Amino acid sequence: MNPAIRGVVRAALHQGIEVFGINRGYSGLISDDMAPMSSSSVSNIVQRGGTILKSDRCEAFKKPEVRSSAADILKARGIDALVVIGGDGSLTGAHLFQQETGIEVIGLPGTIDNDIFGTDDTIGFDTAVNTALEAIDRIRDTASSHERHFLVEVMGRASGFIAIHVGMAAGAEMILVPERAIEISRISEELAAARRAGTGSSGIIVVAEGPEPGLTYRLAEQLKEHGQDPRVCILGHIQRGGSPTGHDRVLATCMGAMAVSYLCAGYSDIMVGVRDGQIIDVPLEDVIRFRKGLDPTLLELALQVHR
Repeated sequence: MNPAIRGVVRAALHQGIEVFGINRGYSGLISDDMAPMSSSSVSNIVQRGGTILKSDRCEAFKKPEVRSSAADILKARGIDALVVIGGDGSLTGAHLFQQETGIEVIGLPGTIDNDIFGTDDTIGFDTAVNTALEAIDRIRDTASSHERHFLVEVMGRASGFIAIHVGMAAGAEMILVPERAIEISRISEELAAARRAGTGSSGIIVVAEGPEPGLTYRLAEQLKEHGQDPRVCILGHIQRGGSPTGHDRVLATCMGAMAVSYLCAGYSDIMVGVRDGQIIDVPLEDVIRFRKGLDPTLLELALQVHR
């Protein structure tokens, strides 16, 4: 998110607009924890992971009266527009905030899951994929040396975007995603068939974490009951950290700067997205209402190639 913050600040200052940074998201907004930002405030942050403004889940912001109080805080400071970087929850809050208070809001899609409707790409997705890919490349060395299969869990509670992209890039032997159910017996049969053919003494199975904790460990136990003995590796939060890739730095910077351009042009209650390589605006109402699904062609390709 840091390149996005930098893009917003530098673009706004270029237009002669005063900028405030709000610490810890909506939690900082309702507690008036904010400060003016200058060009030097965002120097030397483009290569840093995470966000210099910190982040927090704010259940209180779901209450209309809290959002109204937050609007009063902004108005008292003379702030008339808000740029929100985040996922579904943050963008939902932004839409409600604009609808109820009239304060102009622009959203930026910031989530490693890449599951936000209206945009082909989200800030952080490419970095998460490459972080997971680097880890899997290392795990494969161990898998090959010990002739074992590894179940490698990547993030993705409700969507398999990370799993599909990581699995394809890593040449995984199998990719398991929430969007496509597969029987344990079939997984076991395919692993056994690969061993008999001499092509599957070891391998990587990429697993999206799914909605329930412990999915991958349960899967390993079920596979043991079918005669397999896989090892489990949970990549977890390493996917959320680290220096952003060049792609994410450029994407976030462009989105941040474009958010300022849209505000100056009178736009509000929209999200800045990207489609077919072009920056676009998407109504926040649509972002909230619709769900982004996996590209069915990509899903089928992944299932065909990785078997």
